[in-house]
Amino acid sequence: MIRIVLFLASVAVIAAGFAWIADHPGEVAITWLGYRVETSVMVASFTVAGLVLMAILLWSIVRAILRSPEQVSLLFRHRRALKGYLAVSRGLIAIGAGDLQRARKSADEAARLSPGDPLALLLTAQSAQMAGDRTAAERAFREMSRRNETKLLGLRGLYIEAQRRNDGAAARHAAEEAARISPAVAWAGQAVLDYRCTAGDWAGALEALDQMKPSLEKSDYRRKRAVLLVARAQALEDSDRDTSRKLVLESVKLAPNLVPAAALAGRRLAESGEPRKARKILEAAWTINPHPDIAESYANLRLGDSARERLARMQKLASQVPGQLEGALAVARAALDAREFATARSALAPYLSVPTRRVATLMAEIEESEHGDEGRVREWMARAMRASGDPFWTADGVVSERWLPVSPNGRLDGFEWKVPLAEIGVTRAVIEVTAPPADMPARPEPAAAPENKPADKSRKRVKSNMFSKTTPVQPVIPLVHAPDDPGLDSGLDRDPVPETSGPPANDAWQRLRQLFR
Repeated sequence: MIRIVLFLASVAVIAAGFAWIADHPGEVAITWLGYRVETSVMVASFTVAGLVLMAILLWSIVRAILRSPEQVSLLFRHRRALKGYLAVSRGLIAIGAGDLQRARKSADEAARLSPGDPLALLLTAQSAQMAGDRTAAERAFREMSRRNETKLLGLRGLYIEAQRRNDGAAARHAAEEAARISPAVAWAGQAVLDYRCTAGDWAGALEALDQMKPSLEKSDYRRKRAVLLVARAQALEDSDRDTSRKLVLESVKLAPNLVPAAALAGRRLAESGEPRKARKILEAAWTINPHPDIAESYANLRLGDSARERLARMQKLASQVPGQLEGALAVARAALDAREFATARSALAPYLSVPTRRVATLMAEIEESEHGDEGRVREWMARAMRASGDPFWTADGVVSERWLPVSPNGRLDGFEWKVPLAEIGVTRAVIEVTAPPADMPARPEPAAAPENKPADKSRKRVKSNMFSKTTPVQPVIPLVHAPDDPGLDSGLDRDPVPETSGPPANDAWQRLRQLFR
């Protein structure tokens, strides 16, 4: 509506101007080179306007003639760029489809039509990677790394190629260069962090983690920083204990459930004469995650305490989270050191029906210390050989006796407290009994086990249950207890019965017991 009003107003103004000139005629006289031209004002105006339009037209024609080579060149460049774009599109689609021949052909065409184009370089690199030509791929990525707009992409390609040929120095250089250009790039920051952790450069790892902070979740950042602080505190444990104590206290604030941080903080505070603060940290960590390392630090809060005082302290700690195996083991160990055998047996009593390896081994030590009966000790050590495993610090298939900040594969915070290979198994019982079809004759009862092979039968039953997560309806292989094995359901709430035969040679038995020390 506004445009219509403006158009009508403009037409009215122009019409009014022409009417005013028509109402006020005048004459224009021009004398030039002996000639005199006389005409009206309106004719002179139209003549001047015509001359201006003619001049503009002539200038446009001349300019078009002068610029025609450039325009023709621009037209050809545009057509060439369009063909290059289409070649890149076909090549990327071919790479996605796995068509190597078409991808290489499109890459060559794109490199010919659009040399130096970022997408053409990317297509060349990816087609070379697909064909296994690492030299060509690295050459393309290196060319990309020289350009500002594709520098990060080229560095990432160089990093991947260096990893493929196991060139750690080149891979680290590419990652550090990318992290320096853009600290928010996740892959570069993580690579630099992993390299510095592998080298044990904990101060540099903390610096790299701080640069990665914008790209990390808050909880992930706090956990990783806590792990790095513990690692640095452990490295300074022998040289600068004050700095080690400050670092580990900061780690405890960031991650109260980090067991190594709490255990180390308890030891450092106990050494500096702050047992009350150490006790609070250890009790809080124990409530979250009961662990033998925490129990060990808690038992040694005061180095001058007697064995009975340590037992009382461990009983107090175990009572905070009742029904925990780690608490029972800690109390039993402290009671054994204090020669309180009844207390040790009472602590382990709920776990004797299906003991773990540590429970059975500790019961063997109790029997040896209290009675010195090799027969009972042998029974418990035999059970330890067949008992389920205990948790250890495990990472990448490697078991460690102590916590390490970096796994063998270079992962920060890779070690977990779990039973080794606990995730290997099946979701149903290996041996099950199902109802037979109606037309199938009944299965005969299994024959009695021969008396001279009871141990083999027991091993078959244990093997069938080892990889099973559900309880079978009825065992196909009957369970026969081995002479040296108390059995899975022998009611071990009572003491094992000593053997009537004479004990074996001490030297052979000592070698067997050393396996569970």
